[in-house]
Amino acid sequence: MSPISRRFLRQHLTRGAVGIGALLALQVLCAGVFLFDILSSVVGLRDKPISWQLRELIELGAGIGLLTGLGLGAYALWLVLGERNHAEASLRRASGEFNELLTERFAEWGLTPAERDVALFAIKGLSTAEIAALRETSEGTVKAQTNAIYRKAGVSGRPQLLSLFIEELMREPVAASRSETKPGSRATRREAA
Repeated sequence: MSPISRRFLRQHLTRGAVGIGALLALQVLCAGVFLFDILSSVVGLRDKPISWQLRELIELGAGIGLLTGLGLGAYALWLVLGERNHAEASLRRASGEFNELLTERFAEWGLTPAERDVALFAIKGLSTAEIAALRETSEGTVKAQTNAIYRKAGVSGRPQLLSLFIEELMREPVAASRSETKPGSRATRREAA
C-alpha cells in the first residue's frame, strides 16, 4: 500500500471514529434527558415542576436527537457494509490474481503436475509430512520434489519461494507485472543481481 493510501485510510478511519463518537454522545445525551426526567419525577429531585411547554420542547428535542442518531447509525452501517463488500471484492480479485500468478510461474518454471501440487501445498504452509500424507507418497519423494521446485524457481527454500509471489502481488499496478520480462522470473532476478 502506498504512503498516500495509508494516509487516506488513517484519515478516513479517524474521521469515522470521531463521527461514531459524536453519534453515540448525542444518543447518550438524549437518552439521559428522558432518564433524568423519569427519575426526577419518581425520586422527587425537582422542588418546582417545569412548565409543560418547556417539558414538551425538551422531550421533542431529545426525540429528534434519538431519531437523528438512529438515521445516522443506519447511514454508518450502510457505509460499513459498502466498505466490507468492496474489501471482499478486492480480496476475490487478489485471490484470482494470485491463482493466475501461480499458474504463470509454475508454467514458466516447467513444473510437473506433481511438483505443482507440492509447490502449492508448500506455499500454503504444509509440512513435508503433511504433504506426503495428502499425496499418499513418501517424505523423501516430497523432499526431492521440493528441491526440484526450488532449483527451477531459482530460490533456496520455502520462504524465498513464497516471497517471490508476495513481492509480485504487492506491486501497485498488477497489469504492469505481466510485461515481457516477468518479475520474479529467473531472468529478472539475474538482471537485478
